[in-house]
Order: sequence, then C-alpha cells, then structure tokens
Amino acid sequence: MANEKNDNHTVLNTDIQGEVKIADDVVAAIAAIAAEEVEGVGKTAGGIGRTLMAYVGVKTKDSGVRVEVVGDIVHVDLTITVRYGYSIPTVSGKVQEKVKGAIENMTGLNVSDINIRISGIEMNGDSEE
Repeated sequence: MANEKNDNHTVLNTDIQGEVKIADDVVAAIAAIAAEEVEGVGKTAGGIGRTLMAYVGVKTKDSGVRVEVVGDIVHVDLTITVRYGYSIPTVSGKVQEKVKGAIENMTGLNVSDINIRISGIEMNGDSEE
C-alpha cells in the first residue's frame, strides 16, 4: 500500500477499488479526541470543540494539536492541561499511548513521535495557566 502526501491530506492507495484521502485535520481531530479520553487530562488547548469546528471549516485561533504527515509517518505536537493531583509524566505517557493507538488503528498510518506540551493545571473544571 503506497501512500503519497498532497497539500493537506494523505492519499492511501488501497489497490482495490480506488484511493482513500485522509485530511490532516481528521488526524488532528483523532489525536485531540484520544487525548481528552485519558484520565487526568483537562483538555487540549482550545478543546475538542475547536478541533471539530476547525474540521468543518470554522477556524479558531489554536486547536492545541498540530500534525505533520509525511508519506505514511505522522508527527504529532499536542498541547494539553492536566488536572490537579495527577502525575504529569504518567498522564503524558498515557496520552502518547492512546493517541498513537487511535491514529494507527483508525488511519493505518504510523506515528513516529508525539510531543506533548503542558500548558496548565486544571482545577475544579477551570484551566489555570
């Protein structure tokens, strides 16, 4: 299965009946959703709402997720807040595992690295930055 990169999407050549195009924004949305499912994560910068709105064409300042797809390799930069009382190294490791698994299972692409930036601590549902 050969892959090629076009402006903002990846083309998967399935050699069956055609091709599958995955927009980079879709890969970013997968990463954001997976990260926010991890216990201890407050939210991605901007939250999942912004990520999904960006996917449907409503652009906001920052989704907190940046992906770069080169061939079939994905590089992810993710900004999150962590809930007070949780271990930052433990939460970050779980986020990396969850995001990698979600992207690879849903797209068939390979994740090479997931860089995480902690932008703040969330207390009682509010983000403290």
